[in-house]
Amino acid sequence: MRGVSTTEQAALERCADEPMLEQVQEWAAINSGSRNLPGLAAMAGIYADAFSALPGELHLLDPAPADAIGEDGSLRPIAHGRNLHLKVRPDAPVQLLLTGHMDTVYGVDHPFQAVEWREDGVLGGPGVADMKGGIAVMLAALKAVDASGAAQSLGYEVVINSDEEVGSPGSAALIAEAARGKRAAFTYEPSARADGTLAGARPGSGNFSILVEGRSAHAGRNPEDGRNAVVAAADLALRLASAKAPGLAVNPARIDGGGPNNVVPDRAVLRVNMRPATQEDQARAQAVLDQAVTEVAAAHGVSLHVHGSFARPPKPLDARAEQLFQLVRSCGADLGQEIGWRATGGVCDGNNIAACGVPIVDTMGVRGGAIHSPEEYLIVSSLAERARLSALAILRLASGALS
Repeated sequence: MRGVSTTEQAALERCADEPMLEQVQEWAAINSGSRNLPGLAAMAGIYADAFSALPGELHLLDPAPADAIGEDGSLRPIAHGRNLHLKVRPDAPVQLLLTGHMDTVYGVDHPFQAVEWREDGVLGGPGVADMKGGIAVMLAALKAVDASGAAQSLGYEVVINSDEEVGSPGSAALIAEAARGKRAAFTYEPSARADGTLAGARPGSGNFSILVEGRSAHAGRNPEDGRNAVVAAADLALRLASAKAPGLAVNPARIDGGGPNNVVPDRAVLRVNMRPATQEDQARAQAVLDQAVTEVAAAHGVSLHVHGSFARPPKPLDARAEQLFQLVRSCGADLGQEIGWRATGGVCDGNNIAACGVPIVDTMGVRGGAIHSPEEYLIVSSLAERARLSALAILRLASGALS
């Protein structure tokens, strides 16, 4: 374990001067749910202004086209907000990727909208931890690093996307391109636990909407002529649920379909989430899905159309990721912070970055908890704490600490 150098100490002191709490309070007061395009546009502009304090080229980029199956089974386009992309010193010898997301899970119609103090040092509000606090931490750390003498050896890209909470369909390609050739990456999701524990290995995640097309008929006169799409969808849900096993979680979440009681329903949509722990488990999950679809089609005389994919690949903790975690732990020790990590069932853009072959720690954001609920909170002291941790880790990466 080494001590903190004079250059590093100067950067750490600069972190404390950044107005992170004021930023979080301002940002979290603006609703930026994944489907709230005006709110996302407002946040994109605010973040563009804030990150323009850094050198390099900053752009707000349109999302890639995306679509989804509606409740009626029709395929329709889905709009997402623009994504912030900043590129700094692309010719520097050490290249890093830092990512975050501007969207939250709380839409404009969600009752959780207010930012308020829960108790001394604990701020509640939509997105204060996930992840407007994290973005404030990222910005403070980068500004401190860029003001240091070590900055010229470091190049980096920043991506703040607008659709992470819905699987990043409009930004996955941008993130994959930004990950190319990077030495390491940090994502600013909140810590896995309020004590600052990081998320280590993550499963993958696939979201699927399966359209079942049957045949309508009178429920009393000639039901045998019908092909009940709701029954077929229910059968498919049960077959998929029975595939749950160690290494594979399966959650049939919803069936849309049906109509009047006297009509055999001819259309239904099954929504299901599958979470494989490894690439082998993902291949098994895909085989289970393919087989169940084939069997249900034959058993019920219906047609099935699968929409979706494993958009979040499994993220095992490999040797290079372990090395990066150890670097962060060493930085924490020099700052008096105890850093540990554990596997978690959640997924994020870190899954996709790891799949590009880039070692990543994806919970470099604030300490807090109860995310995705109206009880979400931020431990305010962790803003400066985590900004210092990031700044020190980035400076050591710039000096070649990770080969």
